[in-house]
Amino acid sequence: MSGQARKWAWESSTSRGTARLVLLSIADRIPDAQCVAYASLAELMERTNASRNAVRSALAWLCDAHELEALKGYEGPMGAAVYRMPRPAAWLAKVAAAKKADPGLRTEDVEPLTDADRAPALRDLDDELLRKRRIRHTGASESDPPVQDLTGSESDPPRQNLTPSRVRNRPSTGADSDPQNCSEPKVNGSYSSSSAAGLTSATDWQVDDASLSWAQQQGHLDRLGEQGLKAADAKWRHYRSTGSPRTAAAWAADWKSWIAREHTPTPQRPNLYALPGGSPAPQAGMTRSEAHMAALLAAVDEPTGTE
Repeated sequence: MSGQARKWAWESSTSRGTARLVLLSIADRIPDAQCVAYASLAELMERTNASRNAVRSALAWLCDAHELEALKGYEGPMGAAVYRMPRPAAWLAKVAAAKKADPGLRTEDVEPLTDADRAPALRDLDDELLRKRRIRHTGASESDPPVQDLTGSESDPPRQNLTPSRVRNRPSTGADSDPQNCSEPKVNGSYSSSSAAGLTSATDWQVDDASLSWAQQQGHLDRLGEQGLKAADAKWRHYRSTGSPRTAAAWAADWKSWIAREHTPTPQRPNLYALPGGSPAPQAGMTRSEAHMAALLAAVDEPTGTE
């Protein structure tokens, strides 16, 4: 079904520049007639070769133009944002209804889409099918206010100032994917100067689809659970935050090695703090000797920095 979404983006979308690239990147990931797909901010930056602010501005423009919907109450792997393309969804729903009424009707004979044709309501989305696509419903109501947070994964670096919506998302000069200024970060937090090209810090590096698929295929996602994987990711970033910048591939390899060594959570182990400096307060009902044992286990679990 991504073919129908791409066809609409190429032939009917009014977007330009970075906004068009962002829309096409999302359309390329749409698997079925619901026209729903997830994408993190880091993935869109990498696919479009655009800066963080440029991608955020493009997403805001697309939502304002009703060419894209950011679905509140749904999230993808690692908290990735979930989007729907409403016009292709409306067209596919219209075709399905017309063929149900007249099984012999050809797609090209269906009446063209009009402004009165709307995409199916969110309550009609097939949650079981979405779960197979690694998208889960978090339980927010459809009547909630439209989502405004376009930042993507919760592990992304702190949000920078979003370009006001009244500013055109296409710069007056240069390529559409160029940064807004010379100091603005590009893909994975690296800067546009040639001396730092391809290098990023552990804090700015984002978990890509390949690394996430590796964690799932190797059984680490099932072993640790989603929350456990997030905790391990936060712990890794803490210990690697002072390291020298590396390439994204180098950080990915290091991250995989860390996740593979991470202890499997068990009910028998005390609820230890994950990072140095965290509160070692004992759990309610723990004796003094149990609190000492918890502290010793935490010290054993903490990496020495020589990994």
